[in-house]
Amino acid sequence: MFPVIAITGPRQSGKTTLVQHMFSNRPYVSLEDPDILEFANQDPRSFLGKYSEGAVFDEAQRCPHLFSYLQRFVDRNKQAGRFILTGSQHFGFVSKITQSLAGRVGIIHLMPFTLQERYLEQQSPELPDMDTLMFQGLYPPIHDREIEPHIWYANYIETYVERDVHQLVNIRDLNTFRRFVRLCAARSGQLLNLSGLATDAGITHNTAKSWISVLEASFLIFLLPPHFHNFSKRLIKSPKLYFFDSGLCARLLAIQDPEQLSIHPLRGALFESFVISEFFKSRYHAGILEPLYYWRDRSGLEIDLLIDKGQTLQPIEIKSGATLNKDYFKSLHKWMDLAGDAGQNPMLIYGGDMSVIRSGVRVYPWYQIPYRY
Repeated sequence: MFPVIAITGPRQSGKTTLVQHMFSNRPYVSLEDPDILEFANQDPRSFLGKYSEGAVFDEAQRCPHLFSYLQRFVDRNKQAGRFILTGSQHFGFVSKITQSLAGRVGIIHLMPFTLQERYLEQQSPELPDMDTLMFQGLYPPIHDREIEPHIWYANYIETYVERDVHQLVNIRDLNTFRRFVRLCAARSGQLLNLSGLATDAGITHNTAKSWISVLEASFLIFLLPPHFHNFSKRLIKSPKLYFFDSGLCARLLAIQDPEQLSIHPLRGALFESFVISEFFKSRYHAGILEPLYYWRDRSGLEIDLLIDKGQTLQPIEIKSGATLNKDYFKSLHKWMDLAGDAGQNPMLIYGGDMSVIRSGVRVYPWYQIPYRY
């Protein structure tokens, strides 16, 4: 639909692999190559003239002024999908593109695998148990290269800190930033308390706010906002903090193997983070950017995930336990009573194996998360 397609997302989510596979008929140009980057910077018109029929420009955020010259090329020839750009959002990739190529670029966020992409779309899926899957996470290199998760994530964290953070913010003490990221992991699934986080990390409130923004822009974490509908109750207004990948969060928590994860006190929070990130990733990959929500009032009633469908709201409760019990349904039933006609199709996703309808609630096991948009 657009002459330019921009693909962004976290490092190692498979952007380069995807574009090389999908657009193998176009020249592939990596702007990480110093010689190519110098050519693009010094003579952008001649550089683009070499690829007048189109190309894939990988790591395009390294040459942002190229986008203004690219505008003139695509205005002369508006052929859809002519240029493919990949880049990292945390360098302002998308904002710089939209400033120069407004109305000419379609933006896609490529996240790590969803559970469905990795296992359920294969003819003979070998689905691991839930704790193993959460420990592994769903970054493509772990599954493609069969790398030990704790080794890969340790290197990923170091690379991210050393390579990216230095270019984003002026952090003098990298150890403090590493501690801050680990403190965020320990708060996954909790309300974001910037003051408490700042105190524990030994930094100022403004610094904590800035670093949270860096982690968000890097697609390492996301903040789930509270829904505004109060049903005559006072609401909690703080967002909740989650990690996009449970394997990365597990590594930051120093979890060594799936067995340790299975008895870890934050296992429930990791499971909640895993399920909600599955909804986020599937929506990103479908090009749907409308936000998801949670709902909580000051009496303690909470819905883990709320999908706003305009005229109706769909509540989703998430429980890591493998055995269904009536307590799992209490919040859903109370909320449905408060919501009245606005509440539709309540859902429970849990750590067991049964798919049933119970007490008016559709129950799904963890490996059958319904990707509804």
